[in-house]
Amino acid sequence: MRALVQRVTSAKVEVDGDVVGEIDRGLLVYLGAGKGDGAAERTYVLSKVLDLRIFENDAGKMDRSIVDIGGSLLVVSQFTLYADLSRGRRPSFDLAMLPEEAERAYDAFVHEARARKIMVATGKFRAHMQVSSTNDGPVTIWIDSAKV
Repeated sequence: MRALVQRVTSAKVEVDGDVVGEIDRGLLVYLGAGKGDGAAERTYVLSKVLDLRIFENDAGKMDRSIVDIGGSLLVVSQFTLYADLSRGRRPSFDLAMLPEEAERAYDAFVHEARARKIMVATGKFRAHMQVSSTNDGPVTIWIDSAKV
C-alpha cells in the first residue's frame, strides 16, 4: 500500500461541482492499494500516517502527530500511485489492486482511522475528482509498505 501525505491548512474534494469531503488543518492522504496488499500493509501505512511527527510544537520543531494536534484526514483514493513508467511514457497500472478489491482496502483504511477517533473526510472512490489543498510548509511524505 502506498500513501502520499501532505500537511495542509485546508483541503477539499469536489465531484461534479459538489464538495464531497473537506478538512481544515490536517493531512491530505492520497492512498493506493497494490496487488497483494492486505491487512498488514494497511496497518503499517495507517500507523505511519497517524504517527507522523510533522506538525510543529510551540518552539517550531516538527514533533507532533495528527493525533497530538487533533487534526483531520482527507483520504483520496489514488491508484495512479502504482504507475509504472519502465516501458515508455504511457503509464502501466498493472501493479495496482483491482478496483473492487481496492475499494474494500480503501474503506477499511478509512474505517480503521475513524476507529482511532480521527475525523476523516473522503473523496469518492472511482469518481473523477478535483482536489484542492493548501500544502503547509510545504511538507509532503511518501509512505510505501513494500519498503519495509
